[in-house]
Amino acid sequence: MKAINCLKYGSSENLVFGEVEKPTPKVNEVLIKIKATSVTTSDVLIRRLNEPPVQRFILQLIFGFGRPRNPILGMVTSGFVESKGKDVTTFNVGDEIFAYGSVSPTKRRFGSYAEYICLPEDWNIALKPSNKSFEEAAAIPYGGLLASHLLNKTDINRGDKVLIYGASGSIGTMAIQLAKLSGAHITGVCSSRNFELIKSLGSDKVIDYTAENAVSQLETYKYVIDAVGNAKSSALKEKSKKALTPDGKYISIDHGTPLTPKEAFLNLKNLAEQELIKPVIGSVYPLEEMAEAHKYVEKGHKRGNVVITV
Repeated sequence: MKAINCLKYGSSENLVFGEVEKPTPKVNEVLIKIKATSVTTSDVLIRRLNEPPVQRFILQLIFGFGRPRNPILGMVTSGFVESKGKDVTTFNVGDEIFAYGSVSPTKRRFGSYAEYICLPEDWNIALKPSNKSFEEAAAIPYGGLLASHLLNKTDINRGDKVLIYGASGSIGTMAIQLAKLSGAHITGVCSSRNFELIKSLGSDKVIDYTAENAVSQLETYKYVIDAVGNAKSSALKEKSKKALTPDGKYISIDHGTPLTPKEAFLNLKNLAEQELIKPVIGSVYPLEEMAEAHKYVEKGHKRGNVVITV
């Protein structure tokens, strides 16, 4: 099968298109013919691995020293079931599905930068939302699950003011929609070119973090949600950490290990089918141009999700 191999940690040039052996499903697994995947910020972090020494060592303990233990990266999948192990009862051959290759910190599997992947049937796999294309389905799991993780740390009541920093990215665009479903009054922070996008998703107010008067536009919020983490900062972001009501809370995507339970995954499927959340696709690349897609994501200014067609 065709796949993208990460030969070693470092630049995107280490992502090489080639042929590898097609996987065979175990008794409890489905073999998925992949139609679309995505390039996430986490993928770039793992491929690049330019963290400080201690963090780098820890990451290599998890993912492998010198190069990823599984050289085929990617955790987001949409496609259809081509075959299945003898014990699989949930899915049938031909089912259109979408999946995320992580259920918990100890249950994760890469490999979606390829034509095929095998995953256990009881992991984060479900029938694809019937009203979404394969590309749209591939734009749901990563941002949706991480946004769900952030929102699970809140107790939003109708009318609570919530600021979302990094509102136009894959996590931020989902966080806006999920917070809006809870009745929040949302202020989205991004560059001005993305104002119309985030307002269309439910942001009541917008702030351009590059504007000279950005800090003066801050109010006080019940929750400040940082959807980009420590990799990016600004004067506005530093001030927003303290722009809280007396019982307010600052929540960062870099606080703790994100949890991706199956109930959250299935909830995203249901919300997408009800048109209550909308996956946002900013760019689409073919599998052969994976290195270019990584270069684009690495710039840190993507809108929504970067989807790869296979």
